[in-house]
Amino acid sequence: MSAIITFKPRQVTKRLLFALSPRAKEVITNRYGLGRDVQKMTLEAIGNQYGITRERVRQIENAALESIKKSDAFSNEAPTLNELAVAIDSLGGIISEKELLELIAKDKNTQNHTLLLLTLGDAFNKKKEDNEFRHHWYIDEDLKNAINTALKNIYGNLSKDDLISESELINKFLNEVKDLNIKYRNEEIVKRWLSISKTLGKNPLGEWGIANSPNVKVKGMRDYAYLAIKKNGSPMHFTEVSKAILDYFGKSAHTATCHNELIKDQRFVLVGRGLYALSEWGYTSGVVRDVIIKILEKEENLTRESIIDKVRKERYIKDNTITVNLQNRDYFNIDKNGRYSINKY
Repeated sequence: MSAIITFKPRQVTKRLLFALSPRAKEVITNRYGLGRDVQKMTLEAIGNQYGITRERVRQIENAALESIKKSDAFSNEAPTLNELAVAIDSLGGIISEKELLELIAKDKNTQNHTLLLLTLGDAFNKKKEDNEFRHHWYIDEDLKNAINTALKNIYGNLSKDDLISESELINKFLNEVKDLNIKYRNEEIVKRWLSISKTLGKNPLGEWGIANSPNVKVKGMRDYAYLAIKKNGSPMHFTEVSKAILDYFGKSAHTATCHNELIKDQRFVLVGRGLYALSEWGYTSGVVRDVIIKILEKEENLTRESIIDKVRKERYIKDNTITVNLQNRDYFNIDKNGRYSINKY
């Protein structure tokens, strides 16, 4: 038995369908997958079965639903439908169709019977899936609008590269809906609301961001490598990255292949021998000479020691490597005081 309702949906729908004509009952049974075959039939498929148009099937379906709603059996089931409404309200008042049905029953047949009850009940409203939201059911229009708006606002404030923890996202969401009834303001309900969105998503590490971002919709080794280094929080050798991909995600990553993939992606910066950092951490791309040029573009006439100190924050290399690069007069000048600048000629 379901943990959120006490009645059995199949028994309820059986009572509701009892007064229908054989054909009307069969149309509803086939349209909602209420029989042994849980696959819902299209209007066209049912029309072909009866030798009538799909529009005629639609008329029969609509008339059958109206007939049920006018019946004594339907009136008698008011407490049942009210229980279902109370259950939805306890889950947050707005919930994705998939999650609601799975909470009510694991078997598809019972889920189909529940869908018929949701369709019949005046208290239940459905927002069909679109580019922003998954199918979801709700009780209150104002609540639905508030949740939909909050989800849109959170999405609008995220960049393609942003990743935030689930707890941070929940706090952002609660701030968006701070005027809602206190009974809805809890973590489990917010998670249900977040699952309605198609524009927000969670990656394998449990971090949230834009759903179609490679940081969330992980496809290949480079994306897994990005998440592994980000989780580590500091530069990693490509052999460590390869091992982390296996440890975190259970994905096999050959070390040489991993190295080659990291080189090709601008999200990563080679900061030492086989050592990679994320460019979003502020590391300058390019060879050591490029790093020195960037430093001197910001602040000229620096001493060798000052340049070494700044480069060492960008690259895990020996001081002598930096000194050798500074000796290249095609790129750098040194004045009588031992201070360096870019050779602009």
